[in-house]
Amino acid sequence: MTEWTAYVSPGDKPFDTERLQALWSRLHKGDAEPWPTDPALQHAWVLFHNGAFQHAVQAGLALDDAGLNVTNKATAIYANYVERREANRETLLLETAARAEKLQRHQPDNPGAWYWQAYALGRYSQGISVAKALTQGLGVRIKTALETTIKLCPQHADAHLALATFHAEVIDKVGHLIGGMTYGADRATGLALFETAMALNPDSAVTLTEYANGLVMLEGEKRLTDATALLDRAAAMEPLDAMERLYVASARVALEG
Repeated sequence: MTEWTAYVSPGDKPFDTERLQALWSRLHKGDAEPWPTDPALQHAWVLFHNGAFQHAVQAGLALDDAGLNVTNKATAIYANYVERREANRETLLLETAARAEKLQRHQPDNPGAWYWQAYALGRYSQGISVAKALTQGLGVRIKTALETTIKLCPQHADAHLALATFHAEVIDKVGHLIGGMTYGADRATGLALFETAMALNPDSAVTLTEYANGLVMLEGEKRLTDATALLDRAAAMEPLDAMERLYVASARVALEG
């Protein structure tokens, strides 16, 4: 495995298994991942929450299918927020999607298998341009995977959020008419999905930042004040772990821009 860029998360209180278990429901309210009973899997998640993304991936891969959700989450978050080499970023996201698709075949009822495929392909699409990704058929795969995630796990806030973002991205990049006719994108559906995500996980920097971005794509400048208010809330949060710190930082950068 190529050496990844080290991520240093200053000021965060380190996680151990005891602290992770105490905060698990708060940290995983978005992805509805169940608390793992295997100590080795718990350790892999400790590594993830401490920002040791490459070590979390190595620990997860050692557990085969049981470790693929932590493997894929660690890879996808690292690729999207830490990796600055575009070719490496794209490779990591495609690897994540392929592993998730493999897990779907082994565990078709595992919501994480569908969600992390969609997340990875969605971030990959943003990197190569959404319009280009749509012509490659990625939009259908993303939408199907997210709808499957929600069907398997209706409380999966992040899946509602990602599906809302899908509607917003498609409309923003190809227009409401073509987006609706060709890809099933709909402004009202997108807004409703964002509201569902907010209802399920309102105190999340992830929810707030993605909703802010989506509002502007779906509604334009008339919702800029609302979007800024959401980013303000996200930027003011005290993150609990490395991933939250990355999202809070992204909100602060967006406000500065």
